[in-house]
Amino acid sequence: MKEKENIIYKGKIFDLIQKDVVINDKIYQRDIIRHPGGVGVLVTKEGKILFVKQFRHAINKETLEIPAGKLEYGEDPKTCGMRELNEEAYLECEELQLITSIVSTPGFCDERIWIYEAIHPKLTTHHLTQDEDENIDLVWLNINEAYQMILDQKIDDAKTIIAIQYAFINRK
Repeated sequence: MKEKENIIYKGKIFDLIQKDVVINDKIYQRDIIRHPGGVGVLVTKEGKILFVKQFRHAINKETLEIPAGKLEYGEDPKTCGMRELNEEAYLECEELQLITSIVSTPGFCDERIWIYEAIHPKLTTHHLTQDEDENIDLVWLNINEAYQMILDQKIDDAKTIIAIQYAFINRK
């Protein structure tokens, strides 16, 4: 039995497909989100982490997140990370070091998020323009304070939690 896919919705950010899957010789239908993925960048300096504060309409609340953005299809994650670091935080860095990559919700979505650490971040000399629909503020928080915000459920974005935990474990 061959699995087949039908595109139900083709959007700007993601596509929705229905896929017939074979499990134990039976066909079941699954709804799957196809997403190009994203990149998040951990920036630390003097025991603090840089966050982007913005309102997220999907969850109807303001969030603190590490600088991040959506990949274009086929784009190199490091290239995306450098662009987002510049656009959102006015920074560049010598290198992006991979912390990990994760799948956000593998039960119905193929989105993969690469999480990098910015090595030797500094203010950029050539600032890229933010997306026109972005309205963000930059916030620096002490690593311990950020970690406590996870415990207090004040930060609930998965990529940001992973980045904070990495910074907390590896703080110098």
